[in-house]
Amino acid sequence: MANLVQNEWNPDDPSSPHSMQVFRTDQKQIEAQGRSDYFLDSATKIHYFAEKDALDDGEGNHDEAKLKPEYRSENKIAALNKAGHGMHIVPGPFRDYTQSSKIFNLLRELGWTHPVVPQSMYIFKQGKIGGEVTSHQDSTFLYTTPRQTCIGLWLALDDATLENGCLWVRPGSHRESVRRQFVRNPGHFGESLEYGSEGKDEEGDRSQPQMVFRDLTEQCNASDDGETSKTISWEGTLPANSLPIPECKGLYDAGFVPVPCKAGDLLAFCGKLDHLSLPNFSDRARHTFQLHCVEGDDAGVRWSRENWLQYPKGMEFMKL
Repeated sequence: MANLVQNEWNPDDPSSPHSMQVFRTDQKQIEAQGRSDYFLDSATKIHYFAEKDALDDGEGNHDEAKLKPEYRSENKIAALNKAGHGMHIVPGPFRDYTQSSKIFNLLRELGWTHPVVPQSMYIFKQGKIGGEVTSHQDSTFLYTTPRQTCIGLWLALDDATLENGCLWVRPGSHRESVRRQFVRNPGHFGESLEYGSEGKDEEGDRSQPQMVFRDLTEQCNASDDGETSKTISWEGTLPANSLPIPECKGLYDAGFVPVPCKAGDLLAFCGKLDHLSLPNFSDRARHTFQLHCVEGDDAGVRWSRENWLQYPKGMEFMKL
């Protein structure tokens, strides 16, 4: 990963195809991920997203934002939040891992019959500046019909501890409905939901955000598929009084439990599980590589055309 970053990510170079973009999961997520096509174009490529606190404006809210001096040159990898979302497509160790017999056998053992891979990510969780990942369900972003089939495979590349931002999960939430869906905004793209120089619908309003969250709670309440619905006051945030560590009183009160693990451990969980991670308060990064798989067309499952992640026409998700 270090070689990829060093050779490919040159955010201060005006000629670089990689723009300076931050990745956020807080209240400014729509703004951060919807400022340009760089996020959308990452579906089949490796794009790089910085931590907001590694930038000179502390937010990354403008196109002229630069890395702070301490993160330039040889130390630029320490500024990154994540890389994604097509790492499994590019020849090399990430694709080899994705196509390994261990991943194949694990998914079959867990009951996936025709799994495909829409997304992969490398998460850096930097020491001191690695921010929280707020409460969410992966199926919000990886929505399938007529049923949710997302499974996350979370590979720890470093020990994950309470101090460096290990995963927290809410047991039992996997039985709940998906509460919201992250969709392409037809107000921006037009009804085609396409983008690019040849695909943009002239009816779209480019001043509107590219993506929006659709509230599914009413749909959840009307569901008769056996799922339960739950009002979540911390949707897209953290429960009140989640900090400080190690007390984390608000998290325990909301039903969350920490999942510390060792480097090399693999956590597997379905897309409806409510989960989050706290900031990294340690001096060292906590790296993970994450695959997200869903059932494919051969299983009678459809990828939502409204999802933010769409491959170019004629290109299919990797089958496992």
